[in-house]
Amino acid sequence: MTTSVLICDDSSLARKQMARSLPSDWDVDVSFAENGLLGLKALKEGKGEILFLDLNMPEMDGYEVLNAIRENELSTLVVVVSGDIQPEAYQRVISMGALDFVKKPVDARQIQDIFHKYGIYAKPTIDNPVKSREADFEVKYEDGYQEIANVAMGRAADLLARLLNVFVILPIPNVNMFENSELRMALRDIADNDSVSGVCQGFIGSGIAGEALLIFNDSSFEDIAELIKYDGKIDDSVQLELLMDISSILIGACLKGIADQLDVNFSQGHPVVIDRHVKVNDLLNQNVSQWKQTLAIEIAYKIENKRINCELLLLFTEDSIPSLNQRISYIVD
Repeated sequence: MTTSVLICDDSSLARKQMARSLPSDWDVDVSFAENGLLGLKALKEGKGEILFLDLNMPEMDGYEVLNAIRENELSTLVVVVSGDIQPEAYQRVISMGALDFVKKPVDARQIQDIFHKYGIYAKPTIDNPVKSREADFEVKYEDGYQEIANVAMGRAADLLARLLNVFVILPIPNVNMFENSELRMALRDIADNDSVSGVCQGFIGSGIAGEALLIFNDSSFEDIAELIKYDGKIDDSVQLELLMDISSILIGACLKGIADQLDVNFSQGHPVVIDRHVKVNDLLNQNVSQWKQTLAIEIAYKIENKRINCELLLLFTEDSIPSLNQRISYIVD
């Protein structure tokens, strides 16, 4: 008997990876949904006896889908597949009725372990016709960048969450190609805001180079100090130490997450506090003024129930784009 499987993820790369991870000899009818709202509609139409569900999606996220499944008493087995690997994320989805949790990027062994654990699928004793597992949609490079950033973002958030014992609210990474003048304007807007502090750190490796910029909301310092149980005066030197610690966690873990997925090694420069050592315009003149185009990945981190906000910008040089595209193509193919 054919089993209906629904893969719900806003990333075409993630949907393709998930489809490829299903057993090749499993008689299934695979459907796809690009967000939680479309996924819920497909479930109501009976297209998902088994649902592979992402958490960070537009329109309706995975948590909202799980809640709607429970409220509507829909019959489906849900396996969450997400780059958000915080302990709290796992606990929340299991408490909401998910069968299990698989971290991205998914591979066939993870899925086989899940199927074996719950008796979902066993190898057939006779040959059955099997529909192709290859998703019939194109994966654009921008979508590949976004998914790579999504997984790296989740790893960085997991590290921060474990160190501070908090839950980090994760966004959908924003990917844009900027002309030089557009990038200058975007960064100038950040620089004109006196309530933020910034750290920049260069990186290079395997034909890929760029700058990581962490823009930290100054109102976050008190809450960060509280979380690490620091009860002294939060003076200028303490703020600097906290800023460098947070930037080291988020920039370092995020760059390593990207490097691991692309199979590259990044050498990282010394972090520089922008508002103390260089102005943003100086930074642009030294490093970005020669770039005709810049690939910018924007990730906004926020800690739940705290006034802690920061924005991570990963800026890749125009010369990096061919190498990035080549490695994205390898992952897709």
